[in-house]
Amino acid sequence: MKFSIITAVYNNKAHIEDCINSVLGQDYENIEYIIIDGGSDDGTVDVIKNLELRIKNEFRNFIFNSEKDNGIYEALNKGLKMATGDVVGFLHSDDIFKDENVISKIAKAFEEKETDSVYSDLEYVYKNDPDKILRYWKSGEFNPGSLNKGWMPPHPTFCVKKNIYDKFGMFDTSFRIAADYEIILRFLAKQKISTTYLPEVTIKMRAGGASNKNIASVIRKSREDYRALKINAVPFPLMALFFKNARKINQFVLSNWN
Repeated sequence: MKFSIITAVYNNKAHIEDCINSVLGQDYENIEYIIIDGGSDDGTVDVIKNLELRIKNEFRNFIFNSEKDNGIYEALNKGLKMATGDVVGFLHSDDIFKDENVISKIAKAFEEKETDSVYSDLEYVYKNDPDKILRYWKSGEFNPGSLNKGWMPPHPTFCVKKNIYDKFGMFDTSFRIAADYEIILRFLAKQKISTTYLPEVTIKMRAGGASNKNIASVIRKSREDYRALKINAVPFPLMALFFKNARKINQFVLSNWN
């Protein structure tokens, strides 16, 4: 099984090397690595180019594209169009894999369960200390009624077969913040693809994303979440939105237990 890992980055010189090293450290052999840079001007491109030889020595297929784009979802769509793997996963430039066995364990779940997608748990960590946990997102098992109650898996852990994107579409770029939520609803609620839970942390995400950086972003995110619920025909969308936001409180509580 061939894995395509896509990293989207823009002006993140401070953390892109950690991200790339996390991919290089995986013990799974059949990886295609795709980095989509949005035209960075802070030295990010230089960091990537300095690591390019190492990446090419490690992976049979490596694609690096750097040009201006209209945001992260356009960048991810570019990566999806280039991807030739059986399965696609995303590792954003602020993120790292939990350990070197992550892709091997996800691939095993795909093969054993014969599933369309695999998701797992995620740790939000402090920006300058990825060993210190801020929030622990324990996904839990999926069932058809989960989405009505605000459930969603952490998108960075959501690995999906490439043919699902080919069949049901890529990220809807009319969403500026919530296209990841919309695509999860489209796949799981509307198209009812199969999914499998891997009950362990696979991704460490540095806190401070675009969806919660200020009040205006939180309001916009909620509006986009509501629209995503509506267009994918999730019953009682206001209730689902309320529970989706309420679940975050539990994630802060869980982080103190782990």
